[in-house]
Amino acid sequence: MPSYLESATEIAREAGELLLQYLEKRPAIEIKGEQDLVTEADRASEALIVGRLQQYFPSHSVVAEEGSGQDRKSEYCWYVDPLDGTTNFAHSYPAFCVSIGLEHRGELIAGVVYDPSRNELFSAEKGAGAYCNNRRIRVSKTASISESLLATGFPSRKRHEDVNVYFFHQLGVKAHGIRRSGSAAIDLAYVASGRQDGFWEFGLNAWDIAAGLVLVSEAGGAYSDMKGEPLHLNSPHLIADNGLLHEEFLASVGAVFEGRIHTPIPGLTPGAPVRY
Repeated sequence: MPSYLESATEIAREAGELLLQYLEKRPAIEIKGEQDLVTEADRASEALIVGRLQQYFPSHSVVAEEGSGQDRKSEYCWYVDPLDGTTNFAHSYPAFCVSIGLEHRGELIAGVVYDPSRNELFSAEKGAGAYCNNRRIRVSKTASISESLLATGFPSRKRHEDVNVYFFHQLGVKAHGIRRSGSAAIDLAYVASGRQDGFWEFGLNAWDIAAGLVLVSEAGGAYSDMKGEPLHLNSPHLIADNGLLHEEFLASVGAVFEGRIHTPIPGLTPGAPVRY
């Protein structure tokens, strides 16, 4: 029997190749809830992944985004995002991935994030380090927000209620730049590999982050919720970074939580033109 990580790697690559086949066909888009997209590619990828996991590890529980997993009351639970970055995928924008993470007795122990567009497979197992295409990866050594490249994301649902624009603005005026890939799993993989120094987001699901958190941890990084409390897979928000930035990162977002806005967002009088 292959190891958990070997199995997840094999399955993620197979699902990624399936996604590329669907990408060429431009699958039809469906709306799941309010502005939340799903395609037949999501469902096909999930069916493949869940089927393989149940074949290899029939006693394990599986939690999957589209709902096809099974709770077997096991000490082991797989978290599956069959297509993270569905909106990108639906528009043929090449920033999407397969994400598979494994938890044992409440502890994340293995994770794989596969980006088929770039043929990059990020993998990590507890105590064994993190890798991209079998090359060891580590977080960056950036020591201040002012020298950092950060990343975040915005929800597809209830956008009018989202507060992240305030955090985006305050961090944006401090950092070198902020990126938004549209895939939390890719952002976490990029923090692990040192391409980005930190990432934050609100309202993520367990399947969005399980694999990426293993990558960040094994690459030498740190994570918590945005108030510095221990992160759980159902936490309302997340910060992940190279560890060197963590305290300053928390202080920066903490100021926004407390209403201490250092750089006000420029005002706009309703109906008035924007001048520059």
